[in-house]
Amino acid sequence: MDPIELRTRLGSGLLSFPVTHLGADGLFAEDSYRKHISWLADYPAAGLFAAGGTGEFFSLAPDELPAITRAAKAAAGDTPIISGCGYGTKMAVQIAQEAEAAGADGLLLLPHYLIDAPQDGLFAHAKAVCDAVKIGVMIYNRDNAIYHADTVARLAEACPNLIGFKDGSGDMGPVRQVTSVLGDRLTYLGGMPTAELFAESYLAAGFTTYSSAVFNFVPELAVTFYAAVRAHDTATCNDLLQRFFYPFMALRGRKAGYAVSLIKAGVRLQGFDAGTVRAPLEDPTEAETAELKALIDQIGGA
Repeated sequence: MDPIELRTRLGSGLLSFPVTHLGADGLFAEDSYRKHISWLADYPAAGLFAAGGTGEFFSLAPDELPAITRAAKAAAGDTPIISGCGYGTKMAVQIAQEAEAAGADGLLLLPHYLIDAPQDGLFAHAKAVCDAVKIGVMIYNRDNAIYHADTVARLAEACPNLIGFKDGSGDMGPVRQVTSVLGDRLTYLGGMPTAELFAESYLAAGFTTYSSAVFNFVPELAVTFYAAVRAHDTATCNDLLQRFFYPFMALRGRKAGYAVSLIKAGVRLQGFDAGTVRAPLEDPTEAETAELKALIDQIGGA
């Protein structure tokens, strides 16, 4: 897909990061994954991100990634598939090229591995990935990869296929500076854990979309909430925040990593054999899974 077309598509609707399904042997379970992707693609998502953060990119070996991207692409119909990409620059370039060859429509460049980096280093890292492929690339602003507005502007000037800026920092001052400086050159994606909690604030900062993790298991609810955000329907947002998202936030806060583990548990509750999370994450307890089921049951379709 042409990067400009992808930029427009991604900015036009809700996004999500499907979990990566694993079998009893701990390996990628393609059949179950394809069924889940196909189910999600029946809802109006503007794009799905294969092997992203919720897809446990950090626990996948690089040689597992192309198969996941190919499976997502085969099952998603017309929905664009964005592949996760990351680690050090040399490895990220290789992952990017293999994702492009596997059919990815775009890339999300997650923070590099372990160490902090200066702005010139972040620029060189992101530019190397952009230069290595023809498909669109989005940078993920969080943790040890915080891009200043002037760095993003330099990248946008140097890399025509840089199409998006995703924020997971929650630091709205510098983030708003990025949207002010770059304007409509990029698409802006909210990327905080349980992004619905922050969606209205990000919309005011120029972010037209965000990645919904709960779309994995309650897609109708996720779509309803997104529509309410875009329509400035505060009453509906407040209702759904209080009935579902705040209780989910409380459950998510029980243990580190539950922002991913609970999502995979929700997918299992919807009848998909998604398997367990890989270490270093841990699955919720039976009691916590029962609490999640009760939360899903009481919210119904929306």
